[in-house]
Amino acid sequence: MRPGVGVSGVALRLGAVLLALLFTTGILLVAGAPPLEAYRQIVVGSLGSVKKITDVLVAWVPLVLATSGLLVTFAAGLWNIGIEGQITLGAIFTTGALRLTMDSGLPPAVAIAAGLLAGILGGALWALLAGLLKAYGGVNEIFGGLGLNFVAVALSVWLIFGPWGRPGVASMSGTEPFPDSLSLPALAGLRLSPWAVLLAVGGFALVFFLLQGTYFGLRLKAVGKNPRAAFVLGIPTVRYMLLAFVLCGGLGGAAGAVQVTAVYHRLIPAISSGYGYLGLMVAMLVNYQPTWMPLVAFFFAALNIGSIQLPIVLKLDSSLAGVLQGALVLFVLGMEGVRRRLRRPRVRVGE
Repeated sequence: MRPGVGVSGVALRLGAVLLALLFTTGILLVAGAPPLEAYRQIVVGSLGSVKKITDVLVAWVPLVLATSGLLVTFAAGLWNIGIEGQITLGAIFTTGALRLTMDSGLPPAVAIAAGLLAGILGGALWALLAGLLKAYGGVNEIFGGLGLNFVAVALSVWLIFGPWGRPGVASMSGTEPFPDSLSLPALAGLRLSPWAVLLAVGGFALVFFLLQGTYFGLRLKAVGKNPRAAFVLGIPTVRYMLLAFVLCGGLGGAAGAVQVTAVYHRLIPAISSGYGYLGLMVAMLVNYQPTWMPLVAFFFAALNIGSIQLPIVLKLDSSLAGVLQGALVLFVLGMEGVRRRLRRPRVRVGE
């Protein structure tokens, strides 16, 4: 990339961040809230103590796993909106595996490992279904993914109130909690599991290596840029598309498995917690490149955790974080469009 283009790109992105802050500040002023105090509370609520920082990392882990998977499907030119359902299916498979092994006498470490692998498998199979619908059923992955998201949520609710329901209790709080022995070990007095962090780092490292340093990643990007040309050059486009879905679904399933084994310790109705949709925004904000993704994901996770302070201290709704996140993506994409338009060579009349 030429130096001038790089500098202009950075300047436009910084301008987009500034516009997003101004937009959110305007909303706060209309609501009669002090903007600087609101931003201060978000910072304090996310970074004000060791416990709060670890809470941010708890949210960061599934977000990084989901976004890492989405970078693979984006590289293949696919909008895997079904990532939410894949997270949910990962949580369902993990819960099922832990229920099966709970009374089997297996060592806890083996049972947890089986649960994590089952979660990865569940997410991969759910994503593969979306890929098969696109490849052989002519169903656009956006609509197929959205439909499968609804099915996944309905399945989790049915299991919670039906076969896996608490005896004599109909509660939206989820299934019976698993014993501590079937949870990923956490830091003393904190919710954060180092094993969950290692899983997220490993998932990101795998995707970074595949996309940046392998022949597979190069061919995957070729499929994403122009599937017809890739096919003519001998690349099996359908196979690569399905592999992208499977890899993304497996990482989404891993996020669901972490939600069960390290966060909620049971299956709950909204166990995906919106990390799939949030991952879509993170991926768009980093222009579908993995390099800065963990840092941007940490920023988004910090906004989510820090915004919890707003209703407590300022009587503001915590959805302000979502407004800022959405505005960031909107303005960054808008600025990227401006940058591309400025770079487009002008054609003079008569040439």
